[in-house]
Amino acid sequence: MLSACWLLLGMATAEPPRFQEHLIGAGYTYSFGIATADIDGDGDLDITSADALPNNSLYWYENKGNAIFQKHFVQRDDPERLERHAIADIDQDGHPDIVIVKNLFGDVLWFRNPGTPTDGNLWQRNVICHQGLIGAYDVAVGDFDGDGDPDVAASSWRLSNNYVWFENDGTPADGPWKMRVIDDQIAETRNIRAGDIDGDGDLDLACTARVANLVVWYENTGKPDLDRWRKHVIDDRSPHPLHGELSDLDQDGDLDLVLCLGMGYSGKGNLEQVAWYENDGTPARGRWTKHLIADMMWGAFEAATLDYDGDGDLDVALTTGYADLVSKKSDKFHRIWIMENTGDPKTGWQPHLLREQWRRVNQIITADIDADGQVDIIAGAERGSNEVRLWRNQRGK
Repeated sequence: MLSACWLLLGMATAEPPRFQEHLIGAGYTYSFGIATADIDGDGDLDITSADALPNNSLYWYENKGNAIFQKHFVQRDDPERLERHAIADIDQDGHPDIVIVKNLFGDVLWFRNPGTPTDGNLWQRNVICHQGLIGAYDVAVGDFDGDGDPDVAASSWRLSNNYVWFENDGTPADGPWKMRVIDDQIAETRNIRAGDIDGDGDLDLACTARVANLVVWYENTGKPDLDRWRKHVIDDRSPHPLHGELSDLDQDGDLDLVLCLGMGYSGKGNLEQVAWYENDGTPARGRWTKHLIADMMWGAFEAATLDYDGDGDLDVALTTGYADLVSKKSDKFHRIWIMENTGDPKTGWQPHLLREQWRRVNQIITADIDADGQVDIIAGAERGSNEVRLWRNQRGK
């Protein structure tokens, strides 16, 4: 792992990986929420992006090749914070739809891909939850009850402080879905990710709560419709856990969790971290081993994995500098980093600075956007920048 000294010694100025930066969209009023999927069915990945307060719109950017994107509207004038979202074929008609939260109003919505998404028409708006999840923050999609159709799980930030899931009964366009509470009274629920954490064939959930200092996973017992989720604590000692993803970082066949912690609220550099939690194959038997990738990552916000250098192991990309407490110190903390896995993810990481002084950078995702076999990076930045950008991996070019 990397301790606080590596920043001070200048190791962060090591020659960065070769990426080419492209502007996808600008002129946002509040950019928070991005995803990728083949929206138009032409074989390449497109990008979706939310824009709130007062634009209040949802866009998708058609991938035209060679880092050229054409902007289309999914929805216009849907007020009070369209934000984080996920993409899945909700009505199982062969076209990827969008599931999205409306933060302040407490809605969870899905927009139906008509199959002709470039025709200029807005997508059909469908309600999963109407003002029933105030502070709706993050979503994950998966077949939690094993009935063959995709359900939706969500967190609700500090206005509701709970995790819930919504059952798709096979008629997803017929009004609000049944909401069931997984857990409640947890201060500032944030990240929620679905995956088969215990390897039993059904989808579990990994979650964070920033104020509660909680990293937890909920075991799907096979009967989520009876509210039977079993809670397991991964970490309740590290302050301000935020955003990341489930990924097999040590390549032992099970899902680990990579995560940013701190967000600028800790006040201490050694607590502003990117770390990963090791699933040893028996995830229900106690706390997972935490491995520090780096500290002094002021305002650490979100982490995603990729093999940027093609060496067969997973590296980590992350954003830093998000919180107001950090913003007031210096714009220099608003950065995107790549942490290179040098072979042993428990000890060996090398930092590379990809982008700096990009104010209020927040969400980051990874995908092969240009279909060249190498994973690229997409990120958004809100107030102060209000953009979405792409970094194309140029390894070997």
